[in-house]
Amino acid sequence: MDTGDIMITVAVTGALGRMGSLIIEDVGDAPDMELVAAFDIHDIGMLIGAGAGVAAGAGDVRVSDAREIDALLASTSPDVLIDFTIASAAVGNVIAAVENGVAIVLGTTGLEPYQEEIAGIIAGNVPAVIAPNFSVGVNVFWKLLAEAAAYIGDWDIEIVEAHHRHKKDAPSGTAMHAADVISKALGGKELVYGREGLAPRGDEIGIHAIRGGDIIGDHLVLFAGNGERIEIKHQAHSRQAFAGGAIKAARWVMDAPIGVHGMEEVLGL
Repeated sequence: MDTGDIMITVAVTGALGRMGSLIIEDVGDAPDMELVAAFDIHDIGMLIGAGAGVAAGAGDVRVSDAREIDALLASTSPDVLIDFTIASAAVGNVIAAVENGVAIVLGTTGLEPYQEEIAGIIAGNVPAVIAPNFSVGVNVFWKLLAEAAAYIGDWDIEIVEAHHRHKKDAPSGTAMHAADVISKALGGKELVYGREGLAPRGDEIGIHAIRGGDIIGDHLVLFAGNGERIEIKHQAHSRQAFAGGAIKAARWVMDAPIGVHGMEEVLGL
């Protein structure tokens, strides 16, 4: 999207987390974006930089209490709220954004139990981009999986994902979406999570989660046939892969129709 001289005002939840901090840095570096609000549950009142080219201290934004998000969105009137927090907090943040007419970019993982509720809150109210992974490469990865499944869907299929030791949910949202993409392409497949004991393989998709160290995010899908196999793999080298995609989505959602959209629309996939 060409925003021209339009300045996109942005609010960020989880502002002091790994992803929130990086997104705020990217917003500050973007010539067409300005940070107007930042929320977290700790270090309330801490000053963070609002943007590149702003004199030190002049454009700083104070971290606000996440419990006061509704009032702060009302007073700052951002164009877009970018949320990379936790699933249980995302529902309240979405409600606050909708009530204040703020577009939404939601990248929180583990949203599966809340997806229908969130979609219902957003429907008919604001435009939103919701994705289990905002990486450009991961979204291409999913598309490649659907293409491969169309040709070799009768092969055995296994999904292996690896993340850092602090990741809360398992399997990852990206792995679950990969399974969903493949299953839909094949008309429905049973999912099996790990194996132990006597576990003869059937016609299922196996999903396995690894947690350790500081792994940002690795996803491998193995298609195994007789005498050969194909592996399709994506590796994130840094969280910038996700933050950059969120910034793309924040620009795109400005002109998006009301309702829930995915990164495949943002990227034209």
